[in-house]
Amino acid sequence: MEATTTTNTKGGTKYLVELALMIAIIFVMAFTPLGYLRTPGLSITFLTVPVAVAAMILGPKGGAICGAAFGITSLMQCFGTSAFGAMLLGINPFGTVFTCIVPRILEGLLSGLIFKAVRSKNKNLAYFAGGLACPVLNTIFYMSSLVLFFYNTDYIQGFVDALGVTNPFAFVVAFVGVQGAIEAVVCTVVGAAVARALAAALKEV
Repeated sequence: MEATTTTNTKGGTKYLVELALMIAIIFVMAFTPLGYLRTPGLSITFLTVPVAVAAMILGPKGGAICGAAFGITSLMQCFGTSAFGAMLLGINPFGTVFTCIVPRILEGLLSGLIFKAVRSKNKNLAYFAGGLACPVLNTIFYMSSLVLFFYNTDYIQGFVDALGVTNPFAFVVAFVGVQGAIEAVVCTVVGAAVARALAAALKEV
């Protein structure tokens, strides 16, 4: 009984250390040029990479927690760092908090679940699926929340007019554009490679 308890404690400690490390990486990336490529509207974010890695290495719960960390850093950027986020915060504080945090929790959680499901069938494909799922889900959930809370505001309608679109779906496609594709490619390639390397190092493959 004592040996089992000691093993469980060590396993729990190892998990917490790995989780803390991933959260620290997210915060470091968020407040350095490593995390974002700034643009006038949406910034290209590479924070989906550590979230994807966490989801694959630490499971759905770890992915959700790291997604929450991503969301918190995103919300923090609304207080001066991101002009786009600051505008949203001034328009609808609740909608901004929801848009920044909830989609990121869901992306981490679901990426972990997708990885587990695919891994049971094909171990190699699982890393590709987990790496791709995170940025795609981030885009889908974030933009859905943005449309839900802000599409009819004057601020977002200014983007709608500038893009020459006539409906929310066309706005999402035009607004995300190349940025979403870059995020997806980077996260899929880097996230899958890092997660696989870490899994091998931790003797989980």
